[in-house]
Amino acid sequence: MIIPPPLSLYVHIPWCVQKCPYCDFNSHAQKGTIPEIEYIDALLEDLSTDISKYQLQNTPRKLHSIFIGGGTPSLISPEQIGRLLRGIEAKLPFEDNIEITMEANPGTIEAERFAEFQRQGVNRISIGVQSFEDEKLAALGRIHGKEEAINAAHLAHKIGLNSFNLDLMHGLPNQSQEQALADLDKAIELNPYHLSWYQLTIEPNTLFYSKPPVLPDDDDLWDIFEQGHQRLTDAGYVQYEISGYSKPGYQCRHNLNYWHFGDYLGIGCGSHGKLSFHDGRIIRTTKVKHPKGYLAAYQNLVKLYLDAETLVEAEERPFEYFMNRFRLIEDCPKVEFTERTGLMLTDIQNEIDWALDQGYLTDRVSHWKITEKGKLFFNDLIAGFMLDTE
Repeated sequence: MIIPPPLSLYVHIPWCVQKCPYCDFNSHAQKGTIPEIEYIDALLEDLSTDISKYQLQNTPRKLHSIFIGGGTPSLISPEQIGRLLRGIEAKLPFEDNIEITMEANPGTIEAERFAEFQRQGVNRISIGVQSFEDEKLAALGRIHGKEEAINAAHLAHKIGLNSFNLDLMHGLPNQSQEQALADLDKAIELNPYHLSWYQLTIEPNTLFYSKPPVLPDDDDLWDIFEQGHQRLTDAGYVQYEISGYSKPGYQCRHNLNYWHFGDYLGIGCGSHGKLSFHDGRIIRTTKVKHPKGYLAAYQNLVKLYLDAETLVEAEERPFEYFMNRFRLIEDCPKVEFTERTGLMLTDIQNEIDWALDQGYLTDRVSHWKITEKGKLFFNDLIAGFMLDTE
């Protein structure tokens, strides 16, 4: 039996001004006018279809958080974002003090609309800064400059958002340790409630993958992380996830639900979802990826929004659970594993014993905790929970 966890909602807006060379997300460069009215209509119909299909109207579950990602969601008008949020609430009730996050570029036009997005119900904005050096921003294909990034952070403070996040990368092409740490110092100076500070990785199906830039070596990357982590700690930020730092009380509730193996609906092009049921099923969903195909489902009903639905088998659940849960710095309660996966602790005892022997985990009566060695060899640790299906 599974005890269904909190339920979140991810909304994908696929358009951006131009595709960045490092981006492997489902994003599409804007060509002409964005069909925002039709797309919001489709999103709400997509949500209604999921609610009906999975009988969510018959459960007392309320929405724990909403995350509007992309692409560049701030290209959509505040009025349509407001219509979207009102439409969602009419279909699924919100928890009190729900967290509603929207990703935004720090470009002048989008930043000027922060207050309008806030009035429409958005109470947390994630600003894609990436760097405070114009040269590095150009190399990353970003269309904003250093001053726009700084002004966007100042504006987020000025309008009194409940929280806002700065996305910042390190390990950029030809970036020195001094440059990476100077970027971080500038971000800390701007005093966001939350900082996502992560290393640039080269992913397949990106321009950087086909034409790899020169990146810092592993020794430099480790020095950047060690020194940067100390600077963040000294500034009062707490690391709660591998690349997530926040002031106390300002962790991202939506991301925490992911890492706790929580449930989430996914609506919009290429969005992913995960749902748990009392009868022990866990399913994952993927929606139609391309905007044209997604809108065709709304306009002509020639194709369903759902592209794929897969059942997460029992032997896959330990890997999926720990792949998420051990990203968090906090202890991992044993009871949570049972509640979220429907499995018994005895089902994974051999794998736990192996991880303990390797020094990847410590074991207490009520919880496990990942060790520093476990963090360093994270992929090896997680691979150890791929159960033999034969």
